[in-house]
Amino acid sequence: MAKRARERARQAKQKAKQEKREAATDNDTALSADQETALMEEFAQLSARFEAKTISLDDFTAERERIFTELGIEAG
Repeated sequence: MAKRARERARQAKQKAKQEKREAATDNDTALSADQETALMEEFAQLSARFEAKTISLDDFTAERERIFTELGIEAG
């Protein structure tokens, strides 16, 4: 009997962890396709401005990090 109780407790714990992971995934994918497209377009314009040397490296890096953070991409 104790073995069954331990197994049920283990399964309940696994189910709770899985539900928590799924909830976290739902929150991470909160960007709509339109928002993602707008951020990618903003990054393309930022890159063009940097290539044309109309903004400094510091400004480019700061804006790139902001955009990547909003997109959920790790800037590195």
